[in-house]
Amino acid sequence: MEFINEKEIFELIDNPKLNNPTLQKEIIQKSKEAKGLTLSESAALLNISDKEILNELYTTAKEVKEKIYGNRLVLFAPLYLTNLCVNNCLYCAFRKDNKELKRKTLTIDEIKEEAEFLVGQGHKRILLVCGEHPKKASMEFIGEAIKTIYDVRIKNGNIRRLNVNTAPLSVENFKILKSFGIGTYQCFQETYHYETYVKMHPDGPKKDFSWRLYAMDRALQAGIDDVGIGALFGLTDWKFETLALLSHAFNLDQRFGIGPHTISVPRLEPAFNAPVSQKPPFAVDDNSFKKLVAVIRLAVPYTGIILSTRERAELRRELFNVGISQISAGSRTSPGAYKETQESVDEYQMEQFQLGDHRSLDEVVKDCCELGYMPSFCTACYRSNRTGDRFMELAKTGNIGKICVPNAISTFNEYKIDFASDETKKVAENFINSELDKLDDNVKKKTLKMIEKVNKGERDIFF
Repeated sequence: MEFINEKEIFELIDNPKLNNPTLQKEIIQKSKEAKGLTLSESAALLNISDKEILNELYTTAKEVKEKIYGNRLVLFAPLYLTNLCVNNCLYCAFRKDNKELKRKTLTIDEIKEEAEFLVGQGHKRILLVCGEHPKKASMEFIGEAIKTIYDVRIKNGNIRRLNVNTAPLSVENFKILKSFGIGTYQCFQETYHYETYVKMHPDGPKKDFSWRLYAMDRALQAGIDDVGIGALFGLTDWKFETLALLSHAFNLDQRFGIGPHTISVPRLEPAFNAPVSQKPPFAVDDNSFKKLVAVIRLAVPYTGIILSTRERAELRRELFNVGISQISAGSRTSPGAYKETQESVDEYQMEQFQLGDHRSLDEVVKDCCELGYMPSFCTACYRSNRTGDRFMELAKTGNIGKICVPNAISTFNEYKIDFASDETKKVAENFINSELDKLDDNVKKKTLKMIEKVNKGERDIFF
């Protein structure tokens, strides 16, 4: 726990010197360099109350995000393998004491059907999710599931990056997980506040705070290049959670030279028979949520900040403007829900939590274009070994965009041809043309060649 200094964090939150508007403006100005912030500087920005300075914070967060990643929004969907779990998290519908939850573990054939549905919608990235269960979520099962998903081909489409959100593993098992060809390993601490953590996880292996906290260290030691961290906002004070999350990011970067590839910011949502979720102990209002996203962007400018479909569409649109760079779309949070939803099966008694954005991938894609954001299905870095420290070097220097923009356009053109509805196709065509016009002549020429290849039927074309 030594890098999560609770006393220091609370002192920063309560430090009246950090409520100085002049200081806050200076920090925002510094953040425009996209070199990151200290914990103290981040605390000062979390305490902004002046509306003018707050607007400057939001504007700068958007500028920094676009300096690193441009106007791209990476799209993905979660695929749940099982909702069986041996933990008893008080905020989660999957907790073992929830006797009324309908339990299900997908068979390999059902996993294939779920993957076929997602690929058929146009997805190129999947986040594999499963409850913690030594038998139902074994390494062998996960490995077979990953192979099955990668083998799916629908209408020129396939899954090209499969990220995994599963229980913390030993170094040996992380090496096995890496051998399956995964992208990012993702694991959320849920809450970094020790007393709250103990209270929220009364029994099961998850009650071991340190084992979970050092999961990313073991993953990196095992050779997994990209790791994703996160906190479940609403379990304790949001300012504490934000600063503790940043402490984790800074620690990884200092020790390994590889900060978190992604940071997720889920808020606690109602979940079936999960007592804490019905009334969050420290509910985070929309304005505070927007502020913490902006501060994370400025503090860790190179990271991908992930926003899930927990949030309603209107708020998601606002958060795109303050630093979000990856979003889920067309999501379901129970095993088998993609196929079963088509058959009008009520999934409430199987899902992990309630969703706020129920739109399809196609609807989200169209909306992104109309808002001026490029829906990105690109997986070129993963396929070109630009991961770990190689990715970090490009992202931290702001050079990743030089590669990403042409690749994103090429891959979005694939989606337009293979999966977009007629209405979305028209919007996408206009959007791609407008993005091409922004490129310098040399890059535009190369990008047009990639587009031409895609138009002729080739796929997975990238720099």
